[in-house]
Amino acid sequence: MDSIVSPPGSIEDKHFWANRLHIHLAEASAVHAIGRGNPDDLRQRLHLREWQSRRLADTHADLLAHARYGPAAAFFLDDLYGPKDFSERDAEVQRILPMLVKLLPASAVRALALAVELDALSERLDGQVLYHLRAAGAIDDITTTDYACAYVQGDTRSARQHQIELVGEVGEALGRLTRHSLVSAVLHMMHKPAHLAGLGELHEFLQRGFDAFRHMGTPDEFLALIRERETALMEALFAGCATPS
Repeated sequence: MDSIVSPPGSIEDKHFWANRLHIHLAEASAVHAIGRGNPDDLRQRLHLREWQSRRLADTHADLLAHARYGPAAAFFLDDLYGPKDFSERDAEVQRILPMLVKLLPASAVRALALAVELDALSERLDGQVLYHLRAAGAIDDITTTDYACAYVQGDTRSARQHQIELVGEVGEALGRLTRHSLVSAVLHMMHKPAHLAGLGELHEFLQRGFDAFRHMGTPDEFLALIRERETALMEALFAGCATPS
């Protein structure tokens, strides 16, 4: 059980994470609205996400094939970095936010807040990459060199570092969630009611994340590998293309 009274801003402070969830839902909604209003932009964003997803699958192929880490790696690839439109999930969260805060443990609210923050940040960074790919006429046939230069020209090293940190924090939050003995039963019990109530995307996201991290057990080594590899890739991309003067 989460503490009834928790230090402000702590991992157990449910209302702190609910407020962060509310803020980042608004950010994500604004970014998603751009795509919905411009079919070409949405198509190009999904094309970029598919390209990035293939890169991730290659980088972490051993983790995807690993008996213990495979489900968690697939969850990261599909549900955090994948070529999906997360607007439906975020709209569901927004619609029942007060109920979520009341019913879910702080670790679940924190996991959602961090996942939505990661989505909003990734969409914003993807938008910057798209801008430079379009300027180079490279959006329809992305090469590794074109991607590296578009990645660097956004001048977003600190944001990229934060993106990697958020991936680790989402994983850590999901790991904490699996320590709640009643969460599994609650999620399975909610399956049918959630889908009937139009909350299927939200339920499936939580269910997949919970199942993947419960299967893996202690996530420390897995998350350390993800951080190490993604940080090395970020450094290689910044080193691989000089920023234009």
